[in-house]
Amino acid sequence: MRAAEQQYIGVTMALCGRALQKRLASSRNVLAPTAVCHKRQISEDLTPKYKASVQTVDHVLYTQEHFALKDSLRKIIDQEINPYVDKWENEGQFPAHKIFKILGSAGFLGVNKPVEYGGLGLDFSYNVAVAEELGNISCGGIPMAIGVQSDMATPALARFGSAELKKEFLLPSIMGDKVACLGVTEIGAGSDVASIKTTAVRKGDEFIINGGKMWTTNGAQADWMCLLANTSDGPPHKNKSLICLPMDLAGIQIARKIDKLGMRSSDTVEVFFDDVRVPCKNVIGQEGMGFTYQMLQFQEERLWGVANILTTMENVVQATINYTRQRKIFQQPVLYHQVVHFRLAELQTEIELLRSLLYRCTALYINGNDVTKLASMAKLKAGRLARELGDSCLQYWGGMGFTGDVLVSRFYRDSRLMSIGAGADEVMLSIICKYMDTLPKK
Repeated sequence: MRAAEQQYIGVTMALCGRALQKRLASSRNVLAPTAVCHKRQISEDLTPKYKASVQTVDHVLYTQEHFALKDSLRKIIDQEINPYVDKWENEGQFPAHKIFKILGSAGFLGVNKPVEYGGLGLDFSYNVAVAEELGNISCGGIPMAIGVQSDMATPALARFGSAELKKEFLLPSIMGDKVACLGVTEIGAGSDVASIKTTAVRKGDEFIINGGKMWTTNGAQADWMCLLANTSDGPPHKNKSLICLPMDLAGIQIARKIDKLGMRSSDTVEVFFDDVRVPCKNVIGQEGMGFTYQMLQFQEERLWGVANILTTMENVVQATINYTRQRKIFQQPVLYHQVVHFRLAELQTEIELLRSLLYRCTALYINGNDVTKLASMAKLKAGRLARELGDSCLQYWGGMGFTGDVLVSRFYRDSRLMSIGAGADEVMLSIICKYMDTLPKK
């Protein structure tokens, strides 16, 4: 281990404090999170200045351990990620293996995953805390890519996968040694997951896979894919399986890297499968249960996304306050015009209301309750509020808001995906209506 790494491990453990070390070491039988970082000059970024959050404070959901974890992560963000975001945005890709290794070594890619496979063994509220802190990254693409690794491609594997699959795919993903991607969406089958066409036909002790996947985050750098495919001709909700698919197999072709409106530092690709052979033992859990497993993954994915964008929205509001306090129009700061400070107050109120829904939903989820309706409501509201907030705040930046040099314009582009990915707004509304029993009877 290098001297710099040893030094940062000591810093991280000090940040976590005795409470976190005792809980993680004794009750969870793991070490406190450690981080692998190198000292660099921290350049000033677009987010509010870092302040340690470990303090004696009452919180509806978080404990001192949650705040210690957040503080440790913020150090990594400020030293290893934010100084390079502009470069990675311009290049259209960030170094996933490097960043994931740093995060994996610190424990942030397996917060609620089993200890025996490198995780911290904590409950999902810690994932939410981590997702919130990742919102301090000054772009949307990198947090999204991290979320795919920790909360979108691996939950079903951790919950239902065999010990052999967990050892081969989950452990290295948690440690940051392998990059994962999720293969669900196809051309013509996005939010309507049941309509996917990719097939995995059994032949002996192998599946032969044909088809393709679209909008695959991390796809250009991924070592393996959590693939959803049709493994039989049965009903669409019972004929699908999740398969751990190594991305270096013969017949897998990265067709193209997609040029996106936002999330530019996250690579997104279209993938084709041509007679790809994979062992049948690579099926996660029970064959034919893939659709159900994926719907369960979606709940955590949606809550993670809400938590992540909440922090960024708050940062955008604060950045707008700072800018409008300095910029003058008609002999006074823009902020002092009632229409501006009233509007920012409304937006901050909406953020806090959404945060309350997120925390309520998370508390119910970790206690074993079905939160499908509430999670759908939270995601719906997050997507709509992000669009509303981005538009309102950008307006107060004037011409500067129409440049690519400020956080608000990047957020305006990146946040539009919130109402599309992981189930479009209209799908969220359909789910809510189903729980309200207001859908038309067939």
